Amino acid sequence: MSDEAAIPRFRRGVKFRRDAVRDAWVLLAPEKLYLPDETAVEILKLVDGERCVGAIADDLAARFDAPRDLILTDVGATLDDLAAKGAVQF
Repeated sequence: MSDEAAIPRFRRGVKFRRDAVRDAWVLLAPEKLYLPDETAVEILKLVDGERCVGAIADDLAARFDAPRDLILTDVGATLDDLAAKGAVQF
């Protein structure tokens, strides 16, 4: 899992936005399109190149009144997966 102090950001050329045609959030990378699930969407909305993994987990745990350790595990796994796919970097 990513270090809580790591700051995720989208790689160059990657865009996260709402697609009106699909009526869904999409993550666009060069020659790739990802359709993130609801959990990933909430995480990706907080990826701004300034917030660390721990701060993202704190925000989501407070907003959804959920255990921070569980949220941190989900945030880390999601961001690690997207980093492995080349969409996010730390």
